[in-house]
Amino acid sequence: MDLVPALREPLKKALGPATAKVMAENLDLHTVGDLLHHYPRRYEERGQLTHLADLPMDEHVTVVAQVADARLHTFASPRTPRGKGQRLEVTITDGSGRLQLVFFGNGVHKPLKELLPGTRAMFAGKVSMFNRRLQLAHPAYQLLGEDGEEDVESWAGALIPIYPATTKLESWKIGKAIQTVLPSAQEALDPLPDSLRADRGLTPLPEALLKIHRPHTKADIEDARARLKWDEAFVLQVALARRRRVDAQLPAVARKPTPDGLLAAFDDRLPFTLTDGQRKVSKEIFDDLATEHPMHRLLQGEVGSGKTLVALRAMLAVVDSGGQAVMLAPTEVLAQQHHRSVTEMMGELAEGGMLGGADKATKVVLLTGSMGAAARRQALLDLATGEAGIVIGTHALIEDKVQFHDLGLVVVDEQHRFGVEQRDALRGKGKQPPHLLVMTATPIPRTVAMTVFGDLETSVLDQLPAGRSPIASHVVPAADKPHFLERAWERVREEVAAGHQAYVVCPRIGDSVDEGADAKGKKKSPEDEAEKRPPLAVLDVAEQLAAGPLLGLRVEVLHGRMQPDDKDAVMRRFAAGETDVLVATTVIEVGVNVPNATAMVIMDADRFGVSQLHQLRGRVGRGSAAGLCLLVTEMPEASPARQRLGAVAATLDGFELSRIDLEQRREGDVLGQAQSGARSSLRVLAVIDDEEIITEARKEATELVAADPELEGLPGLRTALDALLDEEREQYLEKG
Repeated sequence: MDLVPALREPLKKALGPATAKVMAENLDLHTVGDLLHHYPRRYEERGQLTHLADLPMDEHVTVVAQVADARLHTFASPRTPRGKGQRLEVTITDGSGRLQLVFFGNGVHKPLKELLPGTRAMFAGKVSMFNRRLQLAHPAYQLLGEDGEEDVESWAGALIPIYPATTKLESWKIGKAIQTVLPSAQEALDPLPDSLRADRGLTPLPEALLKIHRPHTKADIEDARARLKWDEAFVLQVALARRRRVDAQLPAVARKPTPDGLLAAFDDRLPFTLTDGQRKVSKEIFDDLATEHPMHRLLQGEVGSGKTLVALRAMLAVVDSGGQAVMLAPTEVLAQQHHRSVTEMMGELAEGGMLGGADKATKVVLLTGSMGAAARRQALLDLATGEAGIVIGTHALIEDKVQFHDLGLVVVDEQHRFGVEQRDALRGKGKQPPHLLVMTATPIPRTVAMTVFGDLETSVLDQLPAGRSPIASHVVPAADKPHFLERAWERVREEVAAGHQAYVVCPRIGDSVDEGADAKGKKKSPEDEAEKRPPLAVLDVAEQLAAGPLLGLRVEVLHGRMQPDDKDAVMRRFAAGETDVLVATTVIEVGVNVPNATAMVIMDADRFGVSQLHQLRGRVGRGSAAGLCLLVTEMPEASPARQRLGAVAATLDGFELSRIDLEQRREGDVLGQAQSGARSSLRVLAVIDDEEIITEARKEATELVAADPELEGLPGLRTALDALLDEEREQYLEKG
């Protein structure tokens, strides 16, 4: 976060080219400062053992444990037909549980000699499942204790730091590299103003870096973390406060609807009344649009709360005032879906310039990357002349060729799929900065909204429109209770028999490549047998269902690799009720609206995130009939994955689920990607637990930027901001 010349020194110089290369490629660490800010994930105490019982699947872990027993087996394989293959199975224990390690082939000799019963060691590897038991295949290890081997205590004191690591770089190697560069921490320049540090009793930065990497007591760790959390929260909030300040000074054209214009005509056409929530949020948006500074607003809404309707009313208000409005969608399927639903909602009001169009009508144009040349030329012409009041499209809208007559409003759907850069590139297409409305159906806890979308004001739609049906959700444990899965397919048949439709969602598309072979076509060796089966695929599942449990039903597939026209045709058939069951990837996750679809079966549900499952589930129960969502998994009952699915089945509250999701994922996954797709700047700040720090830091940052916008008296803070925002991001922040 904070780099000065000593901390800017390349790791190549400090550690040598070989180690530096591995750190750059695997951990994105390039300088001494980067490495000093690679903090331990947790700490082991000598003599205290970790919980093997709680290991997460598919993650790279480091454990300290004791060898309980080791057994060498021989077996026959394609490579060693005479039964000369060797497999070493080592069982380790930590008091809470047992874990199996497995070594194959020539890799058995060293551990066979070293991993004797009673030996204590640190083991690092990726957790996989084999024969329904967790294991580490070919883990790296370092012996601990009194047997003359190098002792970790020599570089870690009484507490052993366990670092976020990778297959190529174990935690203890990272620890040794950090010990080499730790003296440079003395030269770290402090980003916090002295007064702020003194008021809050925070440790100076050089001391905090020493304490986090070489703590002598648990109090040292607490001190260091409290200080480093403030750094992260404060520097990020200063960046956001500066962005808000720049935005607030930009000019914009005030956009007000006319009393008897397009918006009024549209409202008269609506077959229902707006919910109180929709009215309240619309008022916030219209008030913003009426000012001469660009609106920057985030609209959060539960799945099905009517965000699209609120956004469309804002777009119509802008068209009324003589401007154009554009909606940016993350995928072609979603752009086409929005175009279809907007033109349906508007009816003749969307037929501007056409025979039969209403007097106040405008033209609604779709622009995607895969359109034919003639259609694209016409769309670009309609944008440039102003003929098209409303434009809906994908990132194809950002291309240089695309020119608008008078761009007044940009609506970005599903913001978490777009970086700051993309929304800014689109905003740059207005003669003056257009107003910006960002929509998301992924509910975001307040602190995350303040951290990730801190440059935007927030509106929340949490009321579902009348007529939306409840969705019942159940976990289907396919491995424990196969008859539950049979019953799931019966339920799908029952829904279809009642005149409804169903989705089946799979994590993967599926290829013609033999799943049992590797990329070069070789069969998997015994070394690979520890790898669990690949996720279920749309093409395979659709074939099996059509020939088996759903024989006789009309089954179609939909996935991202299909041609856009084919995708659109499949969606149209499904929407028209000509298909009974749609087997799809997460391409249907957002925006797809088929009220007659009442059932959804999600295969390998444990392979999806909590928010994603909630999004997918929102595709059913959109009409008057009740919805059903079945989460199919082969994970054992006690596993964290099953608990996660249980949480999804237990509540329909997206905000509650987003908290669960965030608690289970690393912060960086959420924040880094949402900010700009770059590496997250958050390492110790937990956006759920540290609400108080984030709120305080936002307040302090806002006051500081108001008093000293250029941060002239704070060189340390300026340096920290430079490290947080590379040049490219800084340009975007400047551009607003």
